[in-house]
Amino acid sequence: MGLIIFLIIICSLTYSFEIIFGLAGTIIMMPILGFAFESKTLVIYSLLPQMLVTTIALSKSYRKINIKEWAMMMVSATIGAILGSYLFGSIPNDIFKRMLAAIIVLSGIYMVISPGFKAGIKTRRVMDLCAGLSHSLFGISGPIVMTRLLGTFEDKTVIRNGALLFFFSLNIIRAINYQINNLITPEIWKMFAVSAPFLFAVLFFAEKLHFKISDQKFKKVVSWVILLSGAIYFFYR
Repeated sequence: MGLIIFLIIICSLTYSFEIIFGLAGTIIMMPILGFAFESKTLVIYSLLPQMLVTTIALSKSYRKINIKEWAMMMVSATIGAILGSYLFGSIPNDIFKRMLAAIIVLSGIYMVISPGFKAGIKTRRVMDLCAGLSHSLFGISGPIVMTRLLGTFEDKTVIRNGALLFFFSLNIIRAINYQINNLITPEIWKMFAVSAPFLFAVLFFAEKLHFKISDQKFKKVVSWVILLSGAIYFFYR
């Protein structure tokens, strides 16, 4: 029970950040809890807090979503997600993680030094595909998605909600894959059941902080977090 309490505390902090800024909950949570839980257990568990984040945030900001852009993102991302679901648990992921981390770091550096970055159509599609693949394999796609959306939109709430709707859709694919392959163990069900009420309460109130952040501060924080996330991802095993 002590480990689950620690899990709740860490997830309350990391996913509060995610509900405010739209990324980094899982990528920061996993290295912190990696010493106590097996990595794939944490990837599967992350489904719960991610779904809570997206459900709470989107239910309060439904008018701030670009549905057309989301639909276009999902075409490429679904291909990546299906491929990732097939590969999950069957291949060594270290090389892919290193390559992905390098891309995230470079994206972060570029976002920090060039806030006016604009993503072209082909770049968006490649990033959407990589995001879907990464989300299925590691439960992580925030740095890729936020880099892509920062290069597409200006409004911080449209950016955040676009990312969260994207995560929500990919998590449905993840949940189906986990159920089909019986990957949700009794231990993980227990983690879900015990932590869900506490996380819901914390995230419900944390979501209000998003609207107190200016567009300029939002973009600056997200750019630096993309860079930090890439560095964490690069060294985390």
